Amino acid sequence: MLIQTVALKDVKFYALHGYYPEEQLTGNHFLVSIEVTFNHSGDTENLLHTVNYEVLNTIMREEMANTQKMLETVVKKMLDRVLESYPFLLSIEVGIKKMHPPMPGEINHSFVQLHYTAE
Repeated sequence: MLIQTVALKDVKFYALHGYYPEEQLTGNHFLVSIEVTFNHSGDTENLLHTVNYEVLNTIMREEMANTQKMLETVVKKMLDRVLESYPFLLSIEVGIKKMHPPMPGEINHSFVQLHYTAE
């Protein structure tokens, strides 16, 4: 059995997600990744037999534009939408890096991720 992976990695966004009101005013840069796996159909020239990463990008853009307090909420909404669009997936991994979160110390990024595995 062949397992195929389709992914978008570290797609850059500027968004207003954040728990504190000032974060929702000033915003921050985020890097979003979605990776999915599924059984390879053998038909490599038919978009209906794969995951269209343009759909993944649309899901990312729409959810990043919808301000939330918690990145956990954003990640869960993205994962749910990917699974709804492609119910045949074996696994989905969605992660968001918040670049240089506003707290003491030199922090490159914070990170929230969810992983789904089909039963």
